[in-house]
Amino acid sequence: MSDLLAIGASGVRAYQGALATTSDNIANAGTAGYVRRTPTLREVAATGSTGGTIQAGVALGLIDRAADAFRSNAVRTSGTELARSQTGMVWLDRVEQSLDGGQLSARMGDFFNAAQSLAANPAASAPRAVMMEQANAAAAAFRSTGASLETAAAELGTAAQGAAANLTEQASALARINTALGRSGGSPAPALLDERDRILESMSALVDTSVSFDGAGRATVKAGGAGGPTLVSGDQSANVGVSLNGQGALQFHLTLNGEASVIPAQGGALAGIVDGAQRIADARSSLDDLATEFADAVNQVQAGGHDLNGQAGKPMFAGTSAATLTMTLTDGGQIAAATPGAGKQGNGNLAVLAAVRKSGGFEDRLTTLQSATGAAIAAKRNVIDAQSSIHDNAVAARDSVSGVNLDEEAVNLLKFQQAYQASARVIQVARETLDTIFQIR
Repeated sequence: MSDLLAIGASGVRAYQGALATTSDNIANAGTAGYVRRTPTLREVAATGSTGGTIQAGVALGLIDRAADAFRSNAVRTSGTELARSQTGMVWLDRVEQSLDGGQLSARMGDFFNAAQSLAANPAASAPRAVMMEQANAAAAAFRSTGASLETAAAELGTAAQGAAANLTEQASALARINTALGRSGGSPAPALLDERDRILESMSALVDTSVSFDGAGRATVKAGGAGGPTLVSGDQSANVGVSLNGQGALQFHLTLNGEASVIPAQGGALAGIVDGAQRIADARSSLDDLATEFADAVNQVQAGGHDLNGQAGKPMFAGTSAATLTMTLTDGGQIAAATPGAGKQGNGNLAVLAAVRKSGGFEDRLTTLQSATGAAIAAKRNVIDAQSSIHDNAVAARDSVSGVNLDEEAVNLLKFQQAYQASARVIQVARETLDTIFQIR
């Protein structure tokens, strides 16, 4: 009877643990990063007094964690590619908004059109005032567009600092998990492994990583792929920083144990930020070239003509970049409409300005820059759509193995509940049998 009691008690203990595991799965069905646990039951056998094997009940073995390393890696890989494209898209949109927001192309066109109108009556003050107004508006549009790109660059720098700080924090958290895993004696709690994998997935959204595990489940992570510097090793984690050169190019780096290394980011938000920084820098450079060439061309025309007072034309614009372009003329009479010696009714120099408009192609160059940005955005959207599909499929494949299926858990809950009740009934039968035996005696 004592054997019967022991067997029943073992069943109660084992199925109580199985019920707890199933209940944990159900409770965490919607928890991000949770991996389904499966209770493992094993037979307990003992050696009898005669040397034979006797039945001694059941025991709850290890709790299996339904994780698939290959599918988890596929989620990280597809996620890092998607994050790069999505982050780069943010800054492409900012470039497009900056180039379109100041209506620069329209303002340059209005300026040249005002010069054409002045050519019809070069001695009149009203068309000269209009041309002055349009010149000032063109300069303001250059400044507005340049300032918008400068603001975008500053915001990108802030975003880069935030991403670097986030990656540093994630690396530190993973190092703490590694420390806890090292203390687990080779039998880590599933919750620790869940948190480890969640952090790894978060890190992969920031930068492409190469991950390896030791026997205790501790992760070693390299940033920027297998050839990149070590970001986390055991309980050691790196500090991540960012630097920006004078040309607007951005670079991430890390420092581990006093050694600094560049992160060759090819994926994740860090790579998207690097892409964005280059896009903004290229747009600013193209806009600055356009602004200075526009100003130089107009000023050269001014220098070749005479103003309303018969004086040599003075520069109309000043500035070394789009953001610093200003109009320097203060009076419409200073517009050099005439060629030297032509008098107040002369308009030959305005014809030169019209020719410069065509040869310089200023409006067309801006349109080309805007169109190129728009085409890049359209292409990026197609890439993001494809990468999103790949990532969604990778997540679905992983979750089909590691996710909680409530229908299955409901069946398990009923099965283990019945087994628990049956084991309790075994104990009750054993007690009733013992009571009967004692009464006989």
